[in-house]
Amino acid sequence: MSRQIRVGIDVGGTNTKAVAIDNSNYEIVGIGIVPTTHEDELGVSKGVIDSFRKCLTENNISSDEVSFIAHSTTQATNALVEGDVAKVGIIGISKGGLVGLLSRIQGNIKDINLDSSGKRKIQTAYRFILKKEFSKQTVSQMIDELILEGCGVIAASKTFGVDDIKEEILIKEVGKEKGIEVCCASEISKLYGLTRRTRTSVINGSILPRMIETADSTQSAVVKAGIKAPLMIMRGDGGVMDIDEMRKRPVLTMLSGPAASTVGALMYLKVSNGIFFEVGGTTTDIGLIKNGRPMIDYAVVGGQRTMVNSMDVHTVGVAGGSMIRANNGKIIHVGPRSCHIANLPYVAFTEPSEFDKAEVIQISPKEGDPKDYIAIRANGKEYALTTTCAANALGLVKEGDYSYGYPESAKKCFKLLAEFLNMDEIAAAEAVLEDAANTTNAVILELMDKYKVEHSQTTIIGGGGGAKVLLPFAAKKLNLPYKVADKAEIISSIGVALAMVRDVVERVIPQPTNEDIMNLRAEATDQVIKSGATSQSVEIQIEIDQQTSKVRAIATGSTEIATQELSKKITKDEALELAAQSLGVDLDKVDNIASNQYFRVYSTKKGQKSEIRAIDNKGFIKLQRADAIAVETTSASIRSVVAKLWKDLAVFKSDIKLNPDIYLCIGAKIVDFEGLNSLDQLNMLLDSELSLRSGAEDIILIGAKNDL
Repeated sequence: MSRQIRVGIDVGGTNTKAVAIDNSNYEIVGIGIVPTTHEDELGVSKGVIDSFRKCLTENNISSDEVSFIAHSTTQATNALVEGDVAKVGIIGISKGGLVGLLSRIQGNIKDINLDSSGKRKIQTAYRFILKKEFSKQTVSQMIDELILEGCGVIAASKTFGVDDIKEEILIKEVGKEKGIEVCCASEISKLYGLTRRTRTSVINGSILPRMIETADSTQSAVVKAGIKAPLMIMRGDGGVMDIDEMRKRPVLTMLSGPAASTVGALMYLKVSNGIFFEVGGTTTDIGLIKNGRPMIDYAVVGGQRTMVNSMDVHTVGVAGGSMIRANNGKIIHVGPRSCHIANLPYVAFTEPSEFDKAEVIQISPKEGDPKDYIAIRANGKEYALTTTCAANALGLVKEGDYSYGYPESAKKCFKLLAEFLNMDEIAAAEAVLEDAANTTNAVILELMDKYKVEHSQTTIIGGGGGAKVLLPFAAKKLNLPYKVADKAEIISSIGVALAMVRDVVERVIPQPTNEDIMNLRAEATDQVIKSGATSQSVEIQIEIDQQTSKVRAIATGSTEIATQELSKKITKDEALELAAQSLGVDLDKVDNIASNQYFRVYSTKKGQKSEIRAIDNKGFIKLQRADAIAVETTSASIRSVVAKLWKDLAVFKSDIKLNPDIYLCIGAKIVDFEGLNSLDQLNMLLDSELSLRSGAEDIILIGAKNDL
């Protein structure tokens, strides 16, 4: 039987990297790296195709063996950054009266600025139809008018369209007859909020023509290469969807590059609680994984929030190639310009003999930039002094590391910089990395505070070619442990290759019933199957946000390729060792307090609290809490156990009652029920999870106290 190969392709700012992984054992069997083709007629899709072909041909992989192929894409983000967007005509629909008056105001999205100068923007034009006057003829006339105004796409947005979408669908049908793409706002998001829903549809529409063109060229090349597997596209929330779904909702691919690296950390490196810190040449992407799940938030475009779920990944303008601003005896700042942007070679990657007669100069990398960026002039050429050069000068990167160059070159040039600033050369190099760490660490602390991650349970995981440059200094300043990822330079491509099909359905339901939950589960299941997952592989996670009354169904599944375990099952001794290491105690201080077919839960006493780790049979630490207990039970007995945990673990602070967080270890997954207000609501969600389970199934319940 031939191999089944998963191919993941990540489009980076500098390089496009393809990785082939054997689906049976998850070993990397091929790598293909090419420069990212920003300037090609086909855009970055040309690099996707070239890296894929290189990966296959240089590693003797037959196209018949490829059962899964997916790529991240910068196209959506680049289109918005560069202003390469279509003008969008908006057609609003509402009933009359006060609702109609408000709808005209809320749905009339003005031009969306894409940069601070206002030069790059999404242009809009607006039309409004009263529901009682709505007809195919009226729609046809309005679309003709919008086309004459230069609109390349239509966004149809009805007030309360999430409850009844038929008018939006009719506009879509008329647009198809006229050869113009139409985005239905209520197909992109099912949340109430006319302004944000319409804005999201406008952004989606603005990038639709460019994304469809890219999708067509990429898919055509994949078909010509003899690949029979459907082409999948990475989403910004860490899942993948098939190319037909991407043609409808390209806005979901925003931030798919940063999402890929976080998925790589989660799936390949088995990170359960940690900061993932991917260092490129120009920027560093920072995301957070908590209890085995990446944190998700709504994407922001032009300073305005959308209804697009994406990983909460922050991008900062400091990385391995960041240049240094310095003057008047001090380091002013590191970044955001890099040697890649300035088109200058690194000092650290240039032979030392080039700098026998060199001098420090100050430059402005791009027009309008400050004129105090440091460069080295030698033999009529200019070179960039960067963070990578500082790390080489200080000996932080070693021979064999991706960022290792010529330490002697770095030392020579930092000596020149030290003389220029009248300071010690070691102090100058350290000041560079300290300033870079200040930039990254501000984001790390913000994420840890936002998602209430405990300092004692957090590790920083470094990915990307420049990880060794920034990570040690940043972690030391935060007093956090760190490790550089295995295969750090290709971790994003690995993440794309291992990603699951994912989709999210959201509703605003103030008092959800069991029927509401079951309907939402069914809709999410249908949606993820439409996106390319097999029906038998689908799993659903239900979340309720008490503050906003949002109920969210997150569906994940795999494609037709059979999913395999990422590693063999670990032994009891191996699980105990993992738990002890994570808890930071000796083996004899760890107790196995609960187990079933899929999970082992370990505990140790720290002061008056029991700290726990839940480890699955593949070696993933899926949950860690500082004040928690675990109980073995069955589906049939779960209500009485839950009621006791709910009562015993509640925390009372003056007139405030803090309900516990409850977690359900069921099958091979952990379902979390955090932040619920009532036991009735918890029981309703439990019923939805257990409806298809045997009453005799072994389950582990974990309860954790919440304390202000």
